[in-house]
Amino acid sequence: MNQESKVLLIIGLITVLIIGGGIGLLGHSSSPSPTPSSTTPVNQQLLIRPDSFRTTLPIDQSVNPQTAATSSAQLTKVTIVEFGDFECPACAQAEPVVKQVMREYQGKVTYVFRNFPLPQHQYAMVAAEAAEAAGAQGKFWQMYDKLYSNQNQWVQNSKPMDYFSQYAQQIGLNTNQFTADVNGNKYQDKIQQDYSDAVALQISYTPTFYINGVQMNGTPTLQQFQTQINANLSTK
Repeated sequence: MNQESKVLLIIGLITVLIIGGGIGLLGHSSSPSPTPSSTTPVNQQLLIRPDSFRTTLPIDQSVNPQTAATSSAQLTKVTIVEFGDFECPACAQAEPVVKQVMREYQGKVTYVFRNFPLPQHQYAMVAAEAAEAAGAQGKFWQMYDKLYSNQNQWVQNSKPMDYFSQYAQQIGLNTNQFTADVNGNKYQDKIQQDYSDAVALQISYTPTFYINGVQMNGTPTLQQFQTQINANLSTK
């Protein structure tokens, strides 16, 4: 092979590598894009259970979760469902955005939180128990806020229940009942049902959001939430 042939061969190999690398970059993404992943709504029986509804507005502490459950589900045109993990850092980062969305669309959007405690998070299950135990006393969202806003505090402690008990006292729960419920794993079946539904829906990360049954890839920004909600509100 003469010198000219060798040069042409090298140029050809470099061209192939560049093209191949470009295709590879186009075909992979480091994280899901926060856009709808499908136009086909998922199985509603897996997405929302009869006991999944709590209140229309997470930040509204005056709403009775028992009376709000049915009415909010029937009256709002848009429902957002989140499968979340209280020990998940991304879920904690998403929480302020969710609260802002619910303030902006008060009375127009129903928000549903479902538990998906990932096995790699050692305290996620007990945190879910704490939230459900608070919910039994009508203060799920107050505990929800405490768990996420203080996440860095309790995840680094070998006895997170010590912190959960403090939060329970701060939000005015019957702490004896709260402690008994959490230590007795009273809401294990409900949490497990949430988890099983997430697995059946083939959810692989938290948080995972659905807007009117359509899954959003990644964690939507405020603007992306607004775009999808407004699109649903504008439909007849």
